[in-house]
Amino acid sequence: MVYYTQNSERKVTIAQSAIAGGIASSVTRAIAQPLDVLKIRFQLQLEPIQNGSKYSSLLQAISSIAREEGVSTLWSGHIPAQLLSISFGVVQFSTYERLTQTFQRSDPQFYINNQNYLNFSNGAVAATCATILSYPFDTIRTRLVAEQKINKVYKGFSDTLLTMVRHEGASSLFKGIVPTIAQIAPYAGIQFCMYKLFTESIFNRLSFFQRRKAIGSVIETTIIANVIAGSIAGLVSKTCVYPFDVVKKRLQIQGFQQHRKAFGRQMYCSGSLQCIMLTINEEGVLALYKGYGPSLVKAIVVTALHFTVYDEIKHFILQMHK
Repeated sequence: MVYYTQNSERKVTIAQSAIAGGIASSVTRAIAQPLDVLKIRFQLQLEPIQNGSKYSSLLQAISSIAREEGVSTLWSGHIPAQLLSISFGVVQFSTYERLTQTFQRSDPQFYINNQNYLNFSNGAVAATCATILSYPFDTIRTRLVAEQKINKVYKGFSDTLLTMVRHEGASSLFKGIVPTIAQIAPYAGIQFCMYKLFTESIFNRLSFFQRRKAIGSVIETTIIANVIAGSIAGLVSKTCVYPFDVVKKRLQIQGFQQHRKAFGRQMYCSGSLQCIMLTINEEGVLALYKGYGPSLVKAIVVTALHFTVYDEIKHFILQMHK
């Protein structure tokens, strides 16, 4: 993480933050896409996760998908997933930097005194804006991952988009957005708050985690420190808001259940509350954490990569401007 001292003026521009955020998101998505596919398959499975069910464990799910649908299925929906990640990363990081710099310039002392709270609120607002703008990509990606490759309904990104709008209306692209925002605001807020707390208040004070080559009066933490901080941020944030993600995924496939018969029983619901109640009544409270294993691994890997790559790009930009 790049940490600026009070007198430092060396900051990346909003445009540079947007570029760094887009690149970081694209790299992270390419690496973590299989974990996302696994997570979604588990989340949409109504049967208990045990021997005899379609997917009973992480390794069994990987083996089953690869055997029945091919290894490439683990990258199903990768194009809309990349569009989702890049657009989300561009908006999220540029909005976050804009909000942060606004507070730093308008009232530096207020920012210093309330830094943790502002990191949380700025991260929450930035992620909410990014979610609203990029959400259709998320819905399309979920549809492509949810279908079985041998019984494909959609031919690709464009076909999915046109088919959904034609048969279900444009509003279908925003199915599940309410629980998504309820999830993403605190999720991103916790991520930014935890990451900044460790990199700017803990690790940057330890010589072991400080870069040997500083840029001016800027104190920077090492890649190892950023990875550890990102991993902790991902673990804590994902655990806190995971049930909302399960509800979101189940809402996103409403209207598509007839094409998922091969995966077992299907849920029919009309809103977040009904989805939650049906899940608890039919599957138990722990069903709200279905897919938690691969999701947690993904959250740790993605958050660590996301923040680390983003900050490394910012570090590179600062060096170029040195």
